[in-house]
Amino acid sequence: MPTFPATASQEALTVAAFPSAEAERVLAYGFDVIAERYLEPVTVEQLAVGGLRGLGALDPALAFALRDNNIELSTAERVIASFHVPASNNAEAWAGIAVKMTNAARTVSPTLTNTTPEDVYAAMFDAILSDLDHFSRYASASEARSNRARRNGFGGVGIRYTLDEDRLSIREVLPETPASRIGLKSGDAITHIDGAPVVTLGDRDAISERMRGPINSSLRLTVLRGKDPVPADMVVRRGLVVPQTVTLESTADGIVHLRITSFNQRTAKGVAELVDKAKRQLGRDMRGVLLDLRGNPGGLLDQAVGVSDMFVTQGRIVTTRGRHPEAMQSYSARTGDVINGLPMVVMLDGRSASAAEIVAAALQDSGRAVVIGSASYGKGTVQTVIRMPNDGEMTLTWSRFHSPSGYALHGLGVLPTVCVTEASASADSLLANVALSSNPIATQLAQWRSTPLEDTQARQDLRTLCPPTNQADWASDTAVAHRLLADHALFARALSVTGAKSASAAGRY
Repeated sequence: MPTFPATASQEALTVAAFPSAEAERVLAYGFDVIAERYLEPVTVEQLAVGGLRGLGALDPALAFALRDNNIELSTAERVIASFHVPASNNAEAWAGIAVKMTNAARTVSPTLTNTTPEDVYAAMFDAILSDLDHFSRYASASEARSNRARRNGFGGVGIRYTLDEDRLSIREVLPETPASRIGLKSGDAITHIDGAPVVTLGDRDAISERMRGPINSSLRLTVLRGKDPVPADMVVRRGLVVPQTVTLESTADGIVHLRITSFNQRTAKGVAELVDKAKRQLGRDMRGVLLDLRGNPGGLLDQAVGVSDMFVTQGRIVTTRGRHPEAMQSYSARTGDVINGLPMVVMLDGRSASAAEIVAAALQDSGRAVVIGSASYGKGTVQTVIRMPNDGEMTLTWSRFHSPSGYALHGLGVLPTVCVTEASASADSLLANVALSSNPIATQLAQWRSTPLEDTQARQDLRTLCPPTNQADWASDTAVAHRLLADHALFARALSVTGAKSASAAGRY
């Protein structure tokens, strides 16, 4: 039974109604999902107590603590409320206690009196998830909408722009979007949106929200073009816009340089389209592919698998392992290589993570590509995104991924075959070891792949072999890649020292 000791010296605050039933539903769902799906075992009791301590952080005068078989809310002067502890994995009971504790705290804390339900969810889930790992996190309903738009696309027009006082200056019109279909061009200026002057619409975020809307809904834009003083009204119907993540940087010397900045639901399709475009442009002059994953933080697992599968013809791409049955997955390549065995180089740096590491490890372990750059970030866990009853979302770590050769990438990353240590280093000096019969990389890669996940110190030591660095736009990386792709014997030698399981890159070069 709850107790609410009182004192004559402290009056209860007048508290606005708190939606207790809704809050219990949100918290119970969150507790249950985490306990069921998180990578490591955790009890609902641990989660609820951690969440209440997070709530207490909003007002340092409050303390939540377990004492004997009770959980108590107190201040320095007195105990405010006390409840008997329920079964450790009863999510509904613990959610009920958390809400009762919240209501009790709101009667004595001016800070908590003014909090919204969303403030409470954020405080509790942020505390819970930050105790679990660095990658699990909670997003409010508004944040979740933005996250879903980045992953899945949104109803928009398909332009990139800068906000210049009284106008939007269009920098780029994305292909195959509503903006391109109505004839908007780079350099055009939008002065009004649905008749409202841009200058009155607020900051960039507010304008972005105004530009977005339901798919097939209409938007009226007032546009100035060039030196024409007379603006034109253009009506556009919003369509699904998925941010572009793949660019064709260059086809110089017959080398197709593709940069992938992240992995969203259109990434694999974007790679396929640009490879096809390059093949049409170059024909038999195409000499190889340079896949630039520097600075790529990752994204959708299925897109990483899809990109890898374009080039790997057989064997495993990645395996995921977790506690939940659905977290145990294995993805294998299907037959077919979109570049028919032409040589490939992958560029990585210390910011390449997650899905980018899946692609690099798959191409390296299968013997399909030579990886160059620095050790990658080492984010070897998979997160599942869970939609919450309040329309927020929880990103929860639920599995680790393992490369085709079997090693766990978490805390380790991918070791490049050619380590690039300086931005200004020459390709000759960086490639000197490749031609040596005593090249240490084969031994280093064998150690890399065999050191167990539990040996964290050994894995940290291995990362010093080629320390992770930020190599954005380093010329030395690109120079090494071009040398490898231009010299068939050197490429073959670099590929052979990786000790990969199978060499499938012996195509027509």
